[in-house]
Amino acid sequence: MLPAIALSVLLTVTPAFALWPLPREYSTGNTPLRLSSSFSIKLSGISQAPSDLKAAVSRTSTYLRKDKLQALLPDRGASSASAIRGAKSLSSLTLSLTTKGPVKSISEEAVADIESRVEGYTLTIPADGSGASLKANSTLGLFRGLTTFSQLWYDWDGTTYTLQAPFNIVDSPAYPYRGLMLDTARNYFPVADIKRTLDAMSWVKLNTFHWHVVDSQSFPLVVPGYTELAEHGAYSADMVYSQNDVKDIVAYAAARGIDVMPEIDTPGHTAIIARSHPEHIACFEASPWTSFANEPPTGQLRLASSATTNFTTDLLKSVASLFKSKLFSTGGDELNANCYTQDKETQADLAAQHKTLEQALDTFTQATHAGLREVGKRAVVWEEMVLDHSVTLANNTIALVWISSDHVSAVAEKGYKLVHAASDYFYLDCGGGGWVGQNVLGNSWCDPFKTWQKAYSFNPIANLTEEQSKLVLGGQHLLWTEQSSPSNLDPIVWPRAASAAEVFWSGPGGNVGMALPRLHDVSFRFNQRGVKTIALQPLYCALRPGKCDLQA
Repeated sequence: MLPAIALSVLLTVTPAFALWPLPREYSTGNTPLRLSSSFSIKLSGISQAPSDLKAAVSRTSTYLRKDKLQALLPDRGASSASAIRGAKSLSSLTLSLTTKGPVKSISEEAVADIESRVEGYTLTIPADGSGASLKANSTLGLFRGLTTFSQLWYDWDGTTYTLQAPFNIVDSPAYPYRGLMLDTARNYFPVADIKRTLDAMSWVKLNTFHWHVVDSQSFPLVVPGYTELAEHGAYSADMVYSQNDVKDIVAYAAARGIDVMPEIDTPGHTAIIARSHPEHIACFEASPWTSFANEPPTGQLRLASSATTNFTTDLLKSVASLFKSKLFSTGGDELNANCYTQDKETQADLAAQHKTLEQALDTFTQATHAGLREVGKRAVVWEEMVLDHSVTLANNTIALVWISSDHVSAVAEKGYKLVHAASDYFYLDCGGGGWVGQNVLGNSWCDPFKTWQKAYSFNPIANLTEEQSKLVLGGQHLLWTEQSSPSNLDPIVWPRAASAAEVFWSGPGGNVGMALPRLHDVSFRFNQRGVKTIALQPLYCALRPGKCDLQA
């Protein structure tokens, strides 16, 4: 639950208390304080400070100089000009670690086992101008604290200030997994767009980039030993992610406290593999596509074939070598049985092995997951692999619950740890209208549009017992990109995806009316930093908190 102290502060604050996600514990005052023109961020007692920590300090200093965000009030802060001019100056913020021993980098800590990551911090900013301090027992925690510090300040006439000193913040996340999924197969997104998205994720303390990198439409990933997949499966030679691209993205993300979890969806959503390996794909481009897949083109791995199973296992292991994450999603959603019923090769393999389709799926899944365990990866699957199929999964398998939030309790009853990804709360593509041609009255399957308020209202432990609640690792927004491309990436994701960032950092129970002024701040600050968010309301409303509420 969001802390009561936070809610009481938000009732009276002007301008908005702009932190997002809201700290778990904090107190503020009403004393103006400005940053000195010589303000600096220092490291104390951190021997051989990691380069990514130094880089994070540098980026924070740049944001403090360049954000130039004015208070979201009708006069944009002009009425506080005299108080700002007379305020004491803060000259420094000192970072220190509270633990002894070797110092790990942010990048190392970002890719640690999901349950073992340490992200807490303590931030103290006195009102009298004496030095501020940021303490944590991990560099990842220091990074989260720097993110908080950078959100506290506004600009008036070239002076960076706050009206709410002193600050005392003790903070840590409610859930260890806070993510965003991006599909780069329906439409391709250049590395620069992915990096900008990672920056934005870090600004609201999201820590997992779920990269749905390939699908039936295209295979843009250049895989060691399997380069033919991208050669024949990418939209073009310049719409690929090379091994150096992946290395760059993974490193860029880790330095910003983000783990990159790849997904190679199997055995469905694999039609594109037929372009280079037709022997492994059933019902490729079969017609009508509606009888063989949820969307075109059709095609699924021949899961009953031992050759295909071996091919897939080795492919997944090769992909895994590109990523530092301990997590690897093998998908498992939307399997079309008719595709296999109509495929002569699959029917012959099933007959020869005296297996049902479900038994063959179990053999396929056990083999591919065993291969991932050999290279130190933990399998993540879509909910159907837990609820709809009789497959053997390792006890530490993580389930993504996507079809409906109503299915969470059923997954929890099976005893698997889970990540909330419910289409009825977190699908960013919903409400865009139908994209299938010759379908004049078509709508998106998951209508209506999922507003930030809808996502913000989500309760991660609804209908779960106390024991089942312990299985919840966190949650994420998701963008399937049938109708998204680089041209609309920023506004379709931001600032809506920030709503889940707060739900899974601060915990549920927030009030949308009191959250809205802070989310406006997030949106405006993102724009100052080059992320083109969509407007939440008319500017009139953004500058007058509460005036545009339904009952105002």
